[in-house]
Amino acid sequence: MATVLDTLSAPRAASALSLPTRSHIAPAVSSSLSRISFPLFKGLKVGPTFTARSLGPLTVTSRRASSAGPVVCEVQDTAVEVPAITDANWQSLVLESESPVLVEFWAPWCGPCRMIHPVIDELAKQYAGKIKCYKVNTDESSSIATRYGIRSIPTVIIFKNGEKKDTVIGAVPKSTLTTSIEKFL
Repeated sequence: MATVLDTLSAPRAASALSLPTRSHIAPAVSSSLSRISFPLFKGLKVGPTFTARSLGPLTVTSRRASSAGPVVCEVQDTAVEVPAITDANWQSLVLESESPVLVEFWAPWCGPCRMIHPVIDELAKQYAGKIKCYKVNTDESSSIATRYGIRSIPTVIIFKNGEKKDTVIGAVPKSTLTTSIEKFL
């Protein structure tokens, strides 16, 4: 269950440590937020459940998300799911492909990999029909990563006619990957 910090109060002696809260910044907006309703959407809903906890000289008041109340956000499923590649299908999907192929080498524990996933998903959608995009989990298919000298992840390699053409290492901006892709279309 998610918790949203609503207020933070401290005695005057510790007032230098207190942080600004929504009520200090915009009291009119803060009170009107609980009345906003978006009836067409489903998502995280905030109910009127408040909790006050004392942490030494500080008192923290928080509001917990619940299944009742107005909707405050919704996630839209707009990304394309980039398929995973394994040792078994590497040859047919990457090396024997007639179109250019972008392969992202990643691992589930890699923070920068999670940052670049949405970028790869956007590129797969943007270049659909022009380039094929795949992901290789280096923990599950380490032989592919070893074959191509992957020492750092995320690494993106572009293949054309079965040959490695370009390599981009790290969580880079979309424009960097777009520039690499455009060279081989």
